[in-house]
Amino acid sequence: MWISFVAQIDRPLVRGWVFDRLGIHPSVIANLIYGIVLAAVIFAPLVSLVAMLFIWWERKAAGRIQSRPGPNRVGPIGLFQSAADGIKLVLKEDLIPDKADRTLFRLAPYLAFVPVFVAFMALPFAPDFTFEPRLDAGVFWILAVLSVEVMGVILAGWASNNKWSIYGAMREACQMVSYEIPLGISIIVAIMAAGTLNLVQLGLIQGGGIWTWLVFQNPFVFMAFGAYFVASLASNKRAPFDLPESESELVAGFHTEYSGIRFSFFFFAEYAAMFIIACLQTALFLGAWHDPFGIVGYWHAKWMADPRANGLALFGLNCVGAAIFLSKALVIVFVQMWIRWTLPRPRIDQVLYACIKVLLPFACALLLGAAIWQLLIPNVPGVPWVDYDPMSWSVYQANGAQLGLVVQSLLAAIGVGLVLMVVGWVSYAFVTGRNLKQRLTDPDPIPDPKAVAAS
Repeated sequence: MWISFVAQIDRPLVRGWVFDRLGIHPSVIANLIYGIVLAAVIFAPLVSLVAMLFIWWERKAAGRIQSRPGPNRVGPIGLFQSAADGIKLVLKEDLIPDKADRTLFRLAPYLAFVPVFVAFMALPFAPDFTFEPRLDAGVFWILAVLSVEVMGVILAGWASNNKWSIYGAMREACQMVSYEIPLGISIIVAIMAAGTLNLVQLGLIQGGGIWTWLVFQNPFVFMAFGAYFVASLASNKRAPFDLPESESELVAGFHTEYSGIRFSFFFFAEYAAMFIIACLQTALFLGAWHDPFGIVGYWHAKWMADPRANGLALFGLNCVGAAIFLSKALVIVFVQMWIRWTLPRPRIDQVLYACIKVLLPFACALLLGAAIWQLLIPNVPGVPWVDYDPMSWSVYQANGAQLGLVVQSLLAAIGVGLVLMVVGWVSYAFVTGRNLKQRLTDPDPIPDPKAVAAS
């Protein structure tokens, strides 16, 4: 298993292709320069683009849910509204309260934004579209850097010298630190089923088909998927767990005193973190860049036997895998937006009660159940299509994993059924909702100025 895995990730496809084309020896200096250029050219614009698109997307989704158009003036369907807002924030005056701690006040937005940018470096968009595929602690890396964001929020509230900002910062400290515990336990449940913290390997071992996705490995990972999603909402300050901002009672929470470009950093960090959390959930539970039929995994394993001869085909396959990965992550992001504009905000005591007395015991029970399952129910080790044929019943029979395969197939059928049910429900609501009156009192149409002048 480990030999085949190392053989697949120890040869970065894109990096090797670039070095070969430019005739560069892959030294430490060359790899460092390559990494800096890649971060500046790809990841820096990507973080900004993701945040801008998500801000526009959420405003359009909120408008749809609330029976209003949303942004529709700047650009086609309001697509450039976020760019216009960004220009406005850049041109606005950067205010600092007189009694604020000026150093910490300036530092806080960067402490909130930089960890999100750094976390992008470990995301496995495709088997060969990963900044560092040999990062053996990729999951731990993302969790570690994202945990720094809470420091930026606390500093923003404290340095503002505003009681509403301090209240929001303290709520943030309580909420994020509390929910990171069940979040981490849910991740451990998935890691136990995978046996690795390397995000590229996590994707490779899920390439045999939908039944090999980690979310369907056993019932405890299946339930850990839901626990992770709830905990990620709270850890990321997303509604209904947006108590650190809570504009109805705390003005704007921890960033009340911020304006201009510093204010935008907090928003960029939140929406980029939404994407990272969704990508991590996709890599951990939903098969990463793999399709439900194992086609991407099969051809990747076949072409990686001779990557130089199949370089162009592998590049195209990685593009397909990246599109699949992004599609799964965007669905999770949409659900996060959907929940925000559907559920009411609970009180802070209810938020902490849900964590300490509900979600944390539930996550601990899942961890215990997953450990027992791993002990009693064997599974086929290795990378599908490389170490074993995931379509062969005899392979599972030889490893004594028949019961595991049956359970995985049943869970996959349940998961597909739930997804189809939700899609059907939403489609029905979309079709029938078009015939309903959108407002209780629709406004009168705007009269034609020429007709008014003529009359």
